[in-house]
Amino acid sequence: MFHPVDHPMERGWPGRVDGDHVVELAAQTLQSFFTGGGAAREHAVFPLASVRLLAPVLHPPAVRIFEHETSFEFANPAAIMGPDTEVAHRTVHDWLALELRPRVAAVIADRGEIGGFTILADWRAPDLPPPKDRDFALGLGPLLVTPDEAPAEPAVTVRVFGDVVVRESSRAFDWTAARDFAAAGTTLKPGDVLAGPACGVAEGIEPAAVVHVEVEEIGVLSQSVHPYVEIA
Repeated sequence: MFHPVDHPMERGWPGRVDGDHVVELAAQTLQSFFTGGGAAREHAVFPLASVRLLAPVLHPPAVRIFEHETSFEFANPAAIMGPDTEVAHRTVHDWLALELRPRVAAVIADRGEIGGFTILADWRAPDLPPPKDRDFALGLGPLLVTPDEAPAEPAVTVRVFGDVVVRESSRAFDWTAARDFAAAGTTLKPGDVLAGPACGVAEGIEPAAVVHVEVEEIGVLSQSVHPYVEIA
C-alpha cells in the first residue's frame, strides 16, 4: 500500500514495486487484490522516491504471534502501524523504555493460502503485565514479497540510531504447519497476519530513538519512538 507524497491518503492504493518505480493496481486494498485472484489492472506509475509506503495490511482481521508452529497468541489488529511512524507509549506518570522483537510475518491470501511475507516489529512495554505489554504497537511493512521470493531463513538486523543491536538468522519455521494450525476449526481471512518466532530482542529502546528492522530479501522497516518532552 502506498500514496504519493504530495497526495496523502489514510488508506492509499495497492501497488507493485518494479525496480525504482511503483505501479498502482486497480484494487481498494491488498485483501481485495487477493480475493480478486491476485491480479488487477495496472494504472499510474510513480517513482519510488515520490511515494510513501504504508502497512501492506492496514486493518487485518486477525494477528497471530507464533513462537512454535503449534502455539500462538492473538495480538491487537488495531495496533498495526506502518513504516516511518512514531511509536508512543507511557504509563500515567512516566515514559517507558521499550523492547522490540523483530519477526517475519506471513499474510493470508484468498482461500487460506499464504500470499506473501513482510516484516513485523513486535513492540513491548516490559514494565506492564501481559497482554497489555504488547497492546499498543505492531509495526508492519513496508513491502510484501511473494512466497517464491522470500528466503527460508533470512538474516535479521535491528539498528537503533544506526548501531546494530540485533543480528540473527531466523530459524527454520514451517509456515504451512503454522497456517494449518491457525486454520483448524476456523476460517482464515484474506489479510490475516501470522507472525513467526522472534529473531532476538532489542531492549532498552528509549524515547526519541530511531529504529530500523532489516530482513534479508524482504526490506527495511523504519520506525521511531516518541520523544519524551518534560513540561515544567
